[in-house]
Amino acid sequence: MTGNFNIRDNDWDPNYPHHSVYTKDLLTLAESLGLDLSPPINLGLTRFADNLRDTNSVIDLAFINPNNSGFSQHFLHPELCRPSDYVPLIIEVSINKTNIDNSFWSISKDSEEKKNFIKAITDNTLTLDTSNITSKENLEVIVQ
Repeated sequence: MTGNFNIRDNDWDPNYPHHSVYTKDLLTLAESLGLDLSPPINLGLTRFADNLRDTNSVIDLAFINPNNSGFSQHFLHPELCRPSDYVPLIIEVSINKTNIDNSFWSISKDSEEKKNFIKAITDNTLTLDTSNITSKENLEVIVQ
């Protein structure tokens, strides 16, 4: 669970001297979902004020399931925030390596099979009657 929670608190912003009355509610909600507050690998601000009345702050947070190793950490990327005043939070998602069997059809380069294939396409294309292409539907019929 990530986002702009608009809650300033000393628990995640050491430059902010107070605790918010909303912090307990947010942490209780996260706990009810089996999530823990995830501090970013590179601590820093998540919002840069766009006016002189406000101060820069940490109000964008990430909560992760501590039992899910696939979502293990997140990073702040302040270099990517412009034109927005918010810093992107990027969560690293681990993907297990697996062998995926796949196959595909191919024709060897410069083979007789390739020459025959290209000739068949060329011959069939040259025999298409394109005199009645008056609509998209007619074109579909001819192409099919």
